Amino acid sequence: MECGSAAKPSKSFSNISEIVSRFARVCRFRSVGVLSSENPGHNRHDYCPSDGDAVMGEDCSDATEEAERDAEKIHPQPVEGFSGSGECVSGNAEILKLFDTVSTLKLAYIQLQQAHIPYDPEKIKAANELVVAEVEALCKIKRSYKEKKHLGKSKLGSSHSQLIRVKEKLLDQLKSQATAKDSEIISLRRKLEDLDLQNEELTYKLERRCLEEGKVVVFNQPSFQDAFNAASKAIHDFSKPLISFLRVSGWDLDLAANSIEEDAVVYSKRSHKKYAFEAYIARRMFHGISIQSSNFGYGAGFDDPVGALIEDPNSGFAEFCRSKYLLVIHPKMEASFFGNLDHRMLVTMGKHPRTSFYEAFVKMANCVWILLGIATSVKPKPEIFGVKRGSEFSEVYMSCVEEGEKEATGGFDEGQTKLKVEFMVMPGFRIGDKLIKSLVYLSKMRS
Repeated sequence: MECGSAAKPSKSFSNISEIVSRFARVCRFRSVGVLSSENPGHNRHDYCPSDGDAVMGEDCSDATEEAERDAEKIHPQPVEGFSGSGECVSGNAEILKLFDTVSTLKLAYIQLQQAHIPYDPEKIKAANELVVAEVEALCKIKRSYKEKKHLGKSKLGSSHSQLIRVKEKLLDQLKSQATAKDSEIISLRRKLEDLDLQNEELTYKLERRCLEEGKVVVFNQPSFQDAFNAASKAIHDFSKPLISFLRVSGWDLDLAANSIEEDAVVYSKRSHKKYAFEAYIARRMFHGISIQSSNFGYGAGFDDPVGALIEDPNSGFAEFCRSKYLLVIHPKMEASFFGNLDHRMLVTMGKHPRTSFYEAFVKMANCVWILLGIATSVKPKPEIFGVKRGSEFSEVYMSCVEEGEKEATGGFDEGQTKLKVEFMVMPGFRIGDKLIKSLVYLSKMRS
């Protein structure tokens, strides 16, 4: 009977030891600081089924067991920094609950060990139930933590997704607004262009009506300067085919350039002799012009000047082209260009040939006609002034015709050079106290 009775507790003891061992591995009681820091020499309560352990268990008194329990109890301290918000307080309470549960589980495990020495099945069963209950409590805490963590991540993810959707909607709105603004800008630009065209048409009609009624137009220096520059460029452009015809016809360009001025001109470059031909054309085009008369229509330019001449061969512009062509193109020049005087004969008869050379001339004459038309229509009446050869250069009345004006007027220190006018290329205009500078060709001479 003793053997039988001993066998039954042995089997129960084996099952309980296996359960306790498993709980010990899971919970790892010794890694959470169960032992008291004030009693580092306290022995561990590892159970080993040996005779020595049994003797030690029998020698220990109840007072000693209570002291050990008090020494091994864990007293969690409040965690600093978790205050203020409800979330921090909740987290602090959960941590305290976790520490309490671990402490209780430790004590239950100690009671389970003590129930084996001496062996008491009732105490073992009670301690085992307590250990299981505390382990279940820990599992509940773990599940609760995981659920809250997952819930927090899902909330954070949903909040981020919602924020992204809001930002995307805002971005779409901004894009649509930008597209609408671009369309509005394009529409406003088109309206502005249309208004500019309408203003130009109204200005032209108003100026023509003022001219027909004998009224004068207020002087506008920028527009007059633009017309002056256009006429100067047109003369420059017409000089190119004229020089080309002279070269092809066998003319000596150096001799022709020198014949334009009575005395020899000092050119800084040989290519600058082209300005002599420009001066020759401008001199003929402005010869005999009276600004005080009103024979020139205000801004009466033509898109097709030759067509306008053929349509109205007796107009003021037609008469202007006829007289100026005969004055600019010498009979010898035309004969050498074309081998005949057909252009001259047709122009004299009041006809206008459609050749490239004559069309280039009429285009240049049209720009000069526009400049003279503006000059005769403004108030106060402009005055044409010229510059004599040998005059000292003055930036107030003159402008250098060379492309590199700074280079042409530089090269020597001030006081050591004297800039002299070799010849005038384009005349200037004086309109009240306003000046349109004449274009001159300069040379340098040491003082």
